[in-house]
Amino acid sequence: MVNSFSSEDVERLSTGIPGFDRLIEGGIPRGFFVAVVGEPGTGKSIFCQHFIAEGIRVGDKNIYVTTEESRESIIRQAKQFGWDFRKAIDEGKLVIIDALMGRHDEPWSLSSLDVEELVNKIIEAKKYLGYGRARLVVDSMSAFWLDKPAMARKYSYFVKRVLTRWDFTALLVSQYAVTTSLGFGFGIEHVADGIVRFRRIVVGGMLRRYVIVEKMRQTDHDLRMYEVKIIKGKGMVLEGPIRARKEDFALPRKVWLKMLESELMKELEVSGEEHES
Repeated sequence: MVNSFSSEDVERLSTGIPGFDRLIEGGIPRGFFVAVVGEPGTGKSIFCQHFIAEGIRVGDKNIYVTTEESRESIIRQAKQFGWDFRKAIDEGKLVIIDALMGRHDEPWSLSSLDVEELVNKIIEAKKYLGYGRARLVVDSMSAFWLDKPAMARKYSYFVKRVLTRWDFTALLVSQYAVTTSLGFGFGIEHVADGIVRFRRIVVGGMLRRYVIVEKMRQTDHDLRMYEVKIIKGKGMVLEGPIRARKEDFALPRKVWLKMLESELMKELEVSGEEHES
């Protein structure tokens, strides 16, 4: 079957990780909203910081929304990998919206974890940064539906529908945890143009991290899983594709059944709320 698009016609934004860019024909297509999903500690935030650091380097407008760390924490972490986010902020190249501290006296802060307030603040930041190609990270979207996971898909769609008009290429992070029936990830995945999934397992008593591109529209992406390493002063580095049995990474059948049951219950809850409205 012949694709209806030519990859040469697609403008792509580098993630700032050369090894990863090679998996997706050079970068993320402009205007895409990509779900970055995985368990805590798998490298999602560092992946996103690479994306923003590259945006600063090439002159894009950059917005980073942090819900699980303070602004200062993000700046300190970026510094460990050689990225001066504070300088970028001072030069008007980056806005970090702090959704963790909830300060009312600070312009780039969210007073509550409300998805409409999130979108309005992002648009305000884009107007402040000015016209031009923009990169957006929301780390993480999960915080906006912690008390109502059934609304994940509706909120994700709202964010994408509104912000697409503002020339954003976005990474939307979602926590992935088997213990919560994966209830924080599926909402984003349903509306995303791409899905980048991070995994972690312990092999021989050593923690190992992996990444796989599960979906990327308009892209002939690599289908293999790669091991990733996080190196101080450098950031994320991709090793070669791994050779492993499916059983080493597949979730147990009873876990998948629990996930499907959870998804069905959420669908019924959303349908009921829409019917009442």
